[in-house]
Amino acid sequence: MDIKKEIEDILTSTKRKGMDNLLAYMESSGFYTAPASTKYHGAEKGALAVHSLNVYYAAMDLARAWCGEDWLNLFKDSIAIVALLHDLGKAGQFGKPLYIESDAQPYKYNKSLWTLPHEIVSVVEASKHIQLTAVEQRAIAWHNGLYGVFKDEIKGKETPLYMVIHFADMWASRVMETVEKE
Repeated sequence: MDIKKEIEDILTSTKRKGMDNLLAYMESSGFYTAPASTKYHGAEKGALAVHSLNVYYAAMDLARAWCGEDWLNLFKDSIAIVALLHDLGKAGQFGKPLYIESDAQPYKYNKSLWTLPHEIVSVVEASKHIQLTAVEQRAIAWHNGLYGVFKDEIKGKETPLYMVIHFADMWASRVMETVEKE
């Protein structure tokens, strides 16, 4: 199955109102062709969609293992939405890509964009099209954990959804998508 169709099928299965508009935005924003980073995991065309799908599958496995099948069934739509949209802001802002090609490394940050953290852009852009719960918003905004801009706000407020997404993101970027394997 092609990655775009797989992502669209998973998100559509949530039956979240406004999902068609969000899917159209994802297409027009370049989500499916954007790289996932400037020079690390996924510094290549189309890697953002691949990474998002990897996070989804890792999150489903972690949720099943850590929280059990009952919890997974209750929160599978939230897992799908947060995992697949956690890096939506990396597609760019205002119709411009976040990452542009560079001579020094595969990509560099587009300096013509505001310097908003991609986590915030992800929440804002998704919220324009679908209603995110407060727990989903925090899981997207905090997904970089202690490596991100919200490291001080997270402490003591961790939720199962946030932790599943954070560790799934780490696993996908540091293990599944890393060229150098042990």
